Amino acid sequence: MANRLAQTTSPYLLQHVDNPVDWWPWSPEAFEEARRRDVPVLLSVGYAACHWCHVMAHESFEDEATAAYMNEHFVSVKVDREERPDVDAVYMEAVQAATGHGGWPMTVFLTADGEPFYFGTYFPPEARHGSPSFRQVLEGVAAAWKDRRDEVAEVAGRIVADLAGRSLVHGGDGVPGESEVAQALLGLTREYDEQHGGFGGAPKFPPSMAVEFLLRHYARTGSEGALQMAADTCAAMARGGIYDQLGGGFARYSVDREWIVPHFEKMLYDNALLCRVYAHLWRATGSDEARRIALETADFMVRELRTAEGGFASALDADSEDADGRHVEGAYYVWTPAQLREVLGEDDAAFAAAYYGVTEDGTFEEGASVLRLPGDAGPVDADRVADVRARLLAAREQRPRPGRDDKVVAAWNGLAIAALAETGAYFDRPDLVERATEAADLLVRVHLGEVARLTRTSKDGRAGDNAGVLEDYGDVAEGFLALAAVTGEGAWLEFAGFLLDIVLEQFTGEGGQLYDTAHDAEQLIRRPQDPTDSATPSGWTAAAGALLSYAAYTGSEPHRTAAEGALGVVKALGPRVPRFVGWGLAVAEALLDGPREVAVAGPVGGELHRTALLGRAPGAVVAAGEGPGAGAEFPLLVDRPLVGGQPTAYVCRHFVCSAPTTNAGELAAALAGPAGG
Repeated sequence: MANRLAQTTSPYLLQHVDNPVDWWPWSPEAFEEARRRDVPVLLSVGYAACHWCHVMAHESFEDEATAAYMNEHFVSVKVDREERPDVDAVYMEAVQAATGHGGWPMTVFLTADGEPFYFGTYFPPEARHGSPSFRQVLEGVAAAWKDRRDEVAEVAGRIVADLAGRSLVHGGDGVPGESEVAQALLGLTREYDEQHGGFGGAPKFPPSMAVEFLLRHYARTGSEGALQMAADTCAAMARGGIYDQLGGGFARYSVDREWIVPHFEKMLYDNALLCRVYAHLWRATGSDEARRIALETADFMVRELRTAEGGFASALDADSEDADGRHVEGAYYVWTPAQLREVLGEDDAAFAAAYYGVTEDGTFEEGASVLRLPGDAGPVDADRVADVRARLLAAREQRPRPGRDDKVVAAWNGLAIAALAETGAYFDRPDLVERATEAADLLVRVHLGEVARLTRTSKDGRAGDNAGVLEDYGDVAEGFLALAAVTGEGAWLEFAGFLLDIVLEQFTGEGGQLYDTAHDAEQLIRRPQDPTDSATPSGWTAAAGALLSYAAYTGSEPHRTAAEGALGVVKALGPRVPRFVGWGLAVAEALLDGPREVAVAGPVGGELHRTALLGRAPGAVVAAGEGPGAGAEFPLLVDRPLVGGQPTAYVCRHFVCSAPTTNAGELAAALAGPAGG
């Protein structure tokens, strides 16, 4: 039986096409069918690189008897959380409120009105560890639906009312100032892991947005403590197993506090955010290691995630086939001493084992180790390391590769565009700027297309059916603004403005609060809004940052006012939960600094333009161009003449401008230290 998922653009949904379950995609028709048959909806939410989603699919959804029971008693709906973050957010909030925890796969039973009444995550095929089997759950829910319908309706109504009652307190009164930022820094210091870098315990996630805040805070105030936390965290991750020491790029998170064993899936968003973080760390400190990691991560994204259409794919799976043909986690990445000897011979294998921390017992499963740089091998011969690394990488290329989720998500491509544009500009890699431009072209051509609204995803150059959410608008605008700064092409500023006007019209509520879905989006049981970061900046603060930058470029008061209104939530949350509002705090730093506006009347890519891009002032915007047409592309360049016929830079903030300069050293000084005035 071919189910209805074959027509979708989601690689995750397509993984379930051959299940005996009669799956429906999320659609009004699915709920109409449940109403017609008078059965509940079984909502199953996951994503393509999710290990336990694959496990549950194999154990339950591929099982004929389980599928037959599901088909008889439910309308089963499959959702890719990466395509429908709004559906995921609304029901995940309900799952967490009811059970105290959440995760994927997420399994929720709903009425035909979309109201949830029973929840869980992964259910095993047999009862174990106090968890009922999936079949027991199905039978229990079916019996309750048949015999205790009043109870089901009451529970569903209570849950929906509880969700509706959770209105967001958004700060509202003014923007975060020095005291809130200082409290946030203190809060991060308390949660900082002095020994291993990063924040909190295991599992440990790369804290990209918090590190951006720390780097900006250091740039604005000169706080050495903030820089130290940022630099030490980045060094620990770069040397840990969370970083792919052979191929570059970061895994999703570390299962331990020490960054040794990762959860091996590699996501576009982590790599985009971290590539930019390491580039900014290099900009702050000149660290060779930060430069290497930024470039290797950029090269990883282009090599492994770039699609034929020029966009960037979402993820690489954690699992792949091992030497025995079993599908296991990490098989592509881990090494035993015997495997090292086979590739390198005795001497070099011993050297590699010491250098990369490969032990006889193994740091991972079944005697295998995750490569890292424990740093206790003493001084090393760089040429020998390069040779060993190249040979191991070539051998690894022969292994079965992890699967790739090749849908293009707008928001995550926006993050990649910003990272590649800046990394390319800093390190004189025009090829990376070209890759960023090609991805931006794809977003304009396919994701904006004819409809002039942003589509969340595409696959193989075909736009998906789902509307963009707030993070798509915020992150894509951020990417376009970074591209405008680097390339001097005002069209990207114009596209960013187009997207941000939609944010003002469609996503903004009273008092500056923002919603994750547009005013005219599909109505769910609750309208999602979440100002806290998860693995990516929240749509709320991503939009605030892009609105602030756009206002600095154009002098637009409505965009500045909207950015300030949105930052009220950071005033409220920054001091309390700084780890989870890192991007909002980074935007607050830009606001406290101005942000500064840098206009370079001179050639794009020239010395002054490059100096401006390397300026550390938080959130500074840079416009470069020469000739009479430059002001038409960038309002900042209007009436900015050359001084003495030389390229000239103008730095302004808060409606006050410094004297123009033709000297790169003077410009660097004006953009380096803590802000005056």
